[in-house]
Amino acid sequence: MSETGEEPPDPRPTPPRRVAERIDRLPVTRTHRRATVVVGLGLFFELYELFLTGVLSSVLLGEFGLTKAELALVLASTFIGMFVGALVLGPLADRLGRRSAFLLNLAVYSTFSLLGAFSMNAAWLVAIRFMAGVGLGAELPLADTYLTDLLPARHRGRYIARAYTVGFMGVPVVGFVARWITATSFVGVPGWRWMFVIGSLGAFIVLLLRRGLPESPRWLESVGRTEEAEAIAARLEDEAHDMPPEPARAIPDRVPAAVPAPAAPAVRTGMGALFARPYNKRTGMMVVFHVFQTVGYYGFGTMVPVVLTAKGYPISESLLYAGLTYLGYPIGSALSLPLVEAVERKTLVVSSGLAMAAFGLAFGFSNTMLLIVAWGFLYTAVSNVFSNAYHIYQAEIFPTPLRSTGASGTYALSRLVIAIMPFVLVPVLKDDGAAPLLAIMCVAMVVVAVDVSVLGPRTTGRRLEAVNA
Repeated sequence: MSETGEEPPDPRPTPPRRVAERIDRLPVTRTHRRATVVVGLGLFFELYELFLTGVLSSVLLGEFGLTKAELALVLASTFIGMFVGALVLGPLADRLGRRSAFLLNLAVYSTFSLLGAFSMNAAWLVAIRFMAGVGLGAELPLADTYLTDLLPARHRGRYIARAYTVGFMGVPVVGFVARWITATSFVGVPGWRWMFVIGSLGAFIVLLLRRGLPESPRWLESVGRTEEAEAIAARLEDEAHDMPPEPARAIPDRVPAAVPAPAAPAVRTGMGALFARPYNKRTGMMVVFHVFQTVGYYGFGTMVPVVLTAKGYPISESLLYAGLTYLGYPIGSALSLPLVEAVERKTLVVSSGLAMAAFGLAFGFSNTMLLIVAWGFLYTAVSNVFSNAYHIYQAEIFPTPLRSTGASGTYALSRLVIAIMPFVLVPVLKDDGAAPLLAIMCVAMVVVAVDVSVLGPRTTGRRLEAVNA
């Protein structure tokens, strides 16, 4: 120590920073904000499309004279396609890049959603909805992966939650638009067909916007395309330097790219790597997670209107419940914004999952429509705190070369469970009543909470490379 009491300067040269470290030192720039909005718009139309067939189910029953079994097949075909899409298109993002996979899945989805408007019979509709599902399947985990790669560690959770808040606006929109547009026709074309056209055109616009997004610099560096990764990092640093100064903002110094950064540890790629050490435990955790969270999260949302009808409430009151529930999606997502960075993500997933179980039980014991709507709304709101937290979390716990494969591969199971769920839960409701059905959903959320609590790592505010060291 010098006579002044200050530490002398370290004579050793400062090692070059890797691209990932440079990204994590950044404030949020205009590119980060633009990426959040564009990804959020993609999620908007993905969720619009996801809820579209269910919203139009009563119209399709009359239009094509579907039996209940045929309607169930139409509804299931989208989710089976999503299962296939998540398994196929998700890993492509680790091989070809996040941006290329983004553009491919949107192109598939927008094309087949448009073709859905020309459906002539049930068989055509099933085939088209399956193919649209293939395009939709990887959209959510790809959004998680891309924003996780691009955003600085201390802002990652909040901005992904913002993207999902934009996305969840698509749920009430599809409900309100369907109520207005399906009652009439335009230029001689029934309104329900225009619902598919709207979804397709929206996806095409997002496709054009995404062409202007940068590739993930983390992914580029992980596959050896270091110069491209450094160019994107440098551009983000330039944006940070051009931003108005704020007292608490630390503007990063430009890191010279001439000296090669130390190589990252090799990580196996491909689906098989998920089941090998050291990531097999996390893969197993997410497999259990997605099987059981689907029963609680989607089971409640899709089965409760049927439960109300079984309890003797008129369809008009069931639709009132459904409308208020739809509003709970974006409201719950907005509620997560101050929480996803303030609360450890693992803790937030566990606590919101247990809250869903508690609100579900309260809903089951309610005997007036006022209480049913109140507890149902609370369930939906907290379920989207849960949803945003786990979407952030599932991409953080896998390394960059496996991030999309891990998030998409395990998420695919949830799409398969949704496709199977009506064939399992409806007989439970019919044979045993509402109480056992709601008990199954609540137990499923308790299993999820225990699973993540025991096996999940901490991630909030941590660099991805530290989480996956």
